[in-house]
Amino acid sequence: MIVAQGVTKNYGSACVVDGVSLTLPAGGITSIIGPNGAGKSTFLSMVSRLMSMDMGTVKVDGLDVTKTPSDVLARRLSILRQDNHMTARLTVRDLVSFGRYPYSKGRLTIEDKQHIDDAIGYLNLVELADRFLDELSGGQRQRAFVAMVLCQDTDYVLLDEPLNNLDMKHAMGMMKLLRRAANELGKTVVLVLHDINFASWYSDYIVAMKNGKVANQGPAAEMIQPKVLSEIYDMEIKVHEIGGQRISLYYE
Repeated sequence: MIVAQGVTKNYGSACVVDGVSLTLPAGGITSIIGPNGAGKSTFLSMVSRLMSMDMGTVKVDGLDVTKTPSDVLARRLSILRQDNHMTARLTVRDLVSFGRYPYSKGRLTIEDKQHIDDAIGYLNLVELADRFLDELSGGQRQRAFVAMVLCQDTDYVLLDEPLNNLDMKHAMGMMKLLRRAANELGKTVVLVLHDINFASWYSDYIVAMKNGKVANQGPAAEMIQPKVLSEIYDMEIKVHEIGGQRISLYYE
């Protein structure tokens, strides 16, 4: 499990993440939701050590992320950032192969190549494997980056807004794929999501942040409630149950 204690990040006089303490359960999908500026992406970046924290600790299965060697942590935890930009001209296969760097240090083995092929197939990218990233749509590139993260074959997979640039069909496909990764591959998947209905439909656990703090957290069914959501987003949100799943309506 991932345990955060008193995690804090300041930008000048602005406190973006304010003493967050929480435990993210091992296994399944945990979604982090909340309004813009709530500190969701910043918190996830500190959990993955992409960003330093001003105060606090984060431990992944007991490993302190600030003290654990990079290659050791990279075999336990992987992350897809919200802003993924590659300046080099790479093919999909080249990009996905970077996921094996913590193991091969650039010298790919037969096992590494199998992981690469598996990740490409898992994301339905076989026909695009030899295409250059700059020849792909935004949604296709997003799937390629997710394939790279899955290719890293870590127990914990952190994804910051993985539905960026995806249309409805591919956003649903991405969430189904992550659900499969949790169920079939035993991954612990932690997502930052803006769409609360995707969070409701596919998550086991939901953490809501607001103003840099944890506003609420719990199993998905307990979180997708009118009172809970209205307090988080400062607007009226109605919830209906369809096919055993809770769906939020916030249109007027």
